[in-house]
Amino acid sequence: MAHDIAHHESNTGKIWKVFILLSVVTIVEVILGIIKPTFLIETTFISMKLLNWIFIILTIYKAYYITWSFMHMEGETKGLRRAVVWTAIFLICYLIFILLTEGDYVFEVFKAGHKSWDF
Repeated sequence: MAHDIAHHESNTGKIWKVFILLSVVTIVEVILGIIKPTFLIETTFISMKLLNWIFIILTIYKAYYITWSFMHMEGETKGLRRAVVWTAIFLICYLIFILLTEGDYVFEVFKAGHKSWDF
């Protein structure tokens, strides 16, 4: 009587790859946060410093990669991957837009004392 023995594939290599990639991205973020290069602080893009945009992009990348790896999205159908990942990216971008818009308004109110809306 032969037993069907399911061979379990080890994910040790994949876990180390994910760990190293996320560690490198985090280390880059920490180094940029400590050093704060002047050209990244003095350069602004859409009312925000370029360094902050780099932090946002790297954080979104880490969130995407965590979703891809730990939620096992690479093995799912294309429709499910798009539904999960695109929805999250859209909501994150929308949140960033709202925070930047409202934050810029509050900054202008504190700086100038008032802000008039010209329609």
